[in-house]
Amino acid sequence: MLNPAPTSGPQKIGFFLVPQFSMLSFTATVEPLRSANRMSGKELYSWELFSADGQPIPSSSGITLMPNRGIDEVDEYPVVIVSAGIDPQSYENHHTFSWLRHMARHGTRVGGTSGGAYILAKAGLLNGYRCTIHWEYLSGFVEDFPELDVTTKLYEIDRDRFTSAGSGATLDMMLHLIARQHGHDLSVAVAEQFSHIGTNDPEAPQRMPVRQRLRISHPKLIAVIEQMEANLEDPLHRDDLSRSVGLSVRQVERLFMKYLQTTPAKYYMELRLKRARLLLSQTSLSVLDVSVACGFVSASHFSKCYREMFNHPPRQERAPIPR
Repeated sequence: MLNPAPTSGPQKIGFFLVPQFSMLSFTATVEPLRSANRMSGKELYSWELFSADGQPIPSSSGITLMPNRGIDEVDEYPVVIVSAGIDPQSYENHHTFSWLRHMARHGTRVGGTSGGAYILAKAGLLNGYRCTIHWEYLSGFVEDFPELDVTTKLYEIDRDRFTSAGSGATLDMMLHLIARQHGHDLSVAVAEQFSHIGTNDPEAPQRMPVRQRLRISHPKLIAVIEQMEANLEDPLHRDDLSRSVGLSVRQVERLFMKYLQTTPAKYYMELRLKRARLLLSQTSLSVLDVSVACGFVSASHFSKCYREMFNHPPRQERAPIPR
C-alpha cells in the first residue's frame, strides 16, 4: 500500500473528496493518522483535502468540508485516497479521472474507500489489480467492470493500489498501514484509543453473519439462507435446498415460518428482487439483463414480481426524481 515510512518528515496523504462522500469512512481514514501522531508524540503523518475545483464538498450527511486545494494545484503527491460514498457510480468528471491517471503515472500510490473503487475503475486505475468495494455496490460494480479482479474482502492492498469496503474496513486498513510503517505496538495503541477490538483480517466478511443480521440461531435455517444469498442468479430448487441440510421441504417451511414469519419461496424472491433494485439503480443494464442476472425466466414475470413488492415497475427506478 505504502512504501516504508519516509526517512525525514511525515508521510503525506492527500484525500480527494467526491460529493456525497461518506463522513464515517473519511474519518475512519484520517482519525487513525491523527491518533498515531498523538500516541507516538511525533508527526508521523500529515494530510490535505482536495476537490475537483477547490470548492467545498458536501458529505452524504450534509456536513460540508473545505478542501485545502483544487486538483489543478496538485501535480505530485506520494499518496492519494479517493473518499466516496453515496452513488459513486453516477460520478462523471473526466478532468478528475485524467488527474488521477496523471498522478498514478508519476508514482502516486492511489486508493479508494467505500465507493472509491468506482472512481478508480472509471479512471482505468484498477485494471490488472485486485480491488474491493462496499457490499451495497458490489453487484453493480461487477456488472459494470467484469474485467476487474473484484473480491469481497474488507480491504485489498495490491502493489500501489488499495481499496476498502466501508468505514469499519477502512479503519482496519489504516491500522494495517500504521503497523507496516511504525510497528504493531503503535497500531494496537491507536486501535485501543477507538475502543476498536475488531479484526484486522481482510479476509473477514463485509456483512454481518446471517446469525447476527437476522437474529436467528438455528444452524440448518442459517445454512439454507446462506445458500439462497449465494445463488441469486441461478436460484436453487426448494428440493435441493432442503436436501442439502438433511430436511424435508415441509420442515424447512416450518423453520421459515417459526423464525422469519414467511415462506422460503417468498424470502428467496425478496432477496432476488432487492438485488435487482440495486442493479437497476447502480448500473445501465437493461431491465431484461437485470431480470436474467436475478434468476428470472422472463422480463414480464420479473416486472410483475417487482411491481408486487415495490408498488412500481422496474423502469421507475431510473425515472427522474420530481423536483
